Amino acid sequence: MKLKRALLIVDLQNDFCRGGSLVVPEGEKTVPLLNKYIRIFLKFDLPIFASRDWHPRETQHFKHFGGLWPVHCLQNTLGARFYKGLKLPEEAIILSKGTSPAEDSYSVFQAKDLNGLDFISLLKIFGITELYVGGLATEYCVKYSVLDALKYGFKVKLLMDAIRGVNVKPADSQQATSEMIARGAVKADFKKVATQFARIHR
Repeated sequence: MKLKRALLIVDLQNDFCRGGSLVVPEGEKTVPLLNKYIRIFLKFDLPIFASRDWHPRETQHFKHFGGLWPVHCLQNTLGARFYKGLKLPEEAIILSKGTSPAEDSYSVFQAKDLNGLDFISLLKIFGITELYVGGLATEYCVKYSVLDALKYGFKVKLLMDAIRGVNVKPADSQQATSEMIARGAVKADFKKVATQFARIHR
């Protein structure tokens, strides 16, 4: 493949899905599609990254301490675990963000893996040039991760069938998607991705 591709799954955690403390409407409905993407990236032996909010109990991210959000995704709690239906393989690289009490850390480019390596360093190690991005939530962690990826020179495929937004205001997700596309992200869905991969590997 001319481009070294990787799958990035953003914050598919219990607290953002049905029954969680900060529900992204229909967030869990992305899971069957994301599992299909996982299978295709495994088939072609391509890296899979999964980011997670991993907040301390006291952080300016939460309303109690001046932030926007209710308490969610506290480190080592059930709410911070990846959604039960998400079939992450053992080799998936987990990236934790929001660990500092003084930062919101929406972007995966502010995250580190279990060994303390940041995301951009990992992408360079793997020789990644293009990211396929799905997950939650469209207008926050997905958007900021995509915009940072584009800023750092990576190509981005935005998996439209595998993202959902909070939509504090009704048009938030649509506006975020338009901004990502305007900056250079390319819309994709599973049918397009499967066809593309099959063509490349004939």
